[in-house]
Amino acid sequence: MQRGLPERRNIKNVKKVIAVSSAKGGVGKSTISANLALAFARKGLRSGILDTDIFGPSIPTLFNLSDEPRLSPNNQLLPLSNYGVKTMSMGYLVGEKAPVVWRGLMVMKALQQLLHEVDWDGLDVLVLDLPPGTGDTQLTITQQVVLDGAVIVSTPQDIALKDAVKGINMFKKIDIPILGMVQNMSFFICPHCNEGTHIFGSKSGVTHACEEHGVDFLGDVPLHASICEDADRGKPTVVSEPESERGQAYMNIAQQIGKKIGLF
Repeated sequence: MQRGLPERRNIKNVKKVIAVSSAKGGVGKSTISANLALAFARKGLRSGILDTDIFGPSIPTLFNLSDEPRLSPNNQLLPLSNYGVKTMSMGYLVGEKAPVVWRGLMVMKALQQLLHEVDWDGLDVLVLDLPPGTGDTQLTITQQVVLDGAVIVSTPQDIALKDAVKGINMFKKIDIPILGMVQNMSFFICPHCNEGTHIFGSKSGVTHACEEHGVDFLGDVPLHASICEDADRGKPTVVSEPESERGQAYMNIAQQIGKKIGLF
């Protein structure tokens, strides 16, 4: 361990922890994170998701949850559950419409509480939904928590891939295993004719990045109106349409990740 850096700790009562990152906003990372956590649960695992985006939490909306967490007898936060997945988010603590106007020290303290003061009560896998970027929040998480690996999410377009590569390099620099990349919004499926169109550039943008940087390709997720609608109404695709092509895409990606970290 380098001098001055905190020692990485396991999250208590959690067997495996993965981080889902994009390094860029607007590529659907939180939707991917939620559906992966749900896919793990559908495969029979005790699954949870931790929303580490202090300023723009999405998990309360995605899981249709809004109650304030209670405290356990040992003063730890008790997760809120839906669809068989345990969840925790700053969004439960500050309110849906309340802005978080905090300086860095307060953000780091809140993150530490979310990482180490939640009573998960025994999980097989915890998904960390990371905020965009490669700054203080990401470094705090990776320096404080033992991670079993990271998943990088990107769309095929060059502007997203450039930031995704920054995320790859960040995880390599801090010695976090990269489990692979997911190509989100890979192609648009027309709801009228069911034809697919690659509206975000090359259909193989992420696969090329994987080859260039020695990272495994985990799969494609299409751009479909139902994915957005399902997310907005708090019933993600793996819950609402698990047998659909897009539902199976999430299930297949979760299966690959699970094998890589020894869950299956």
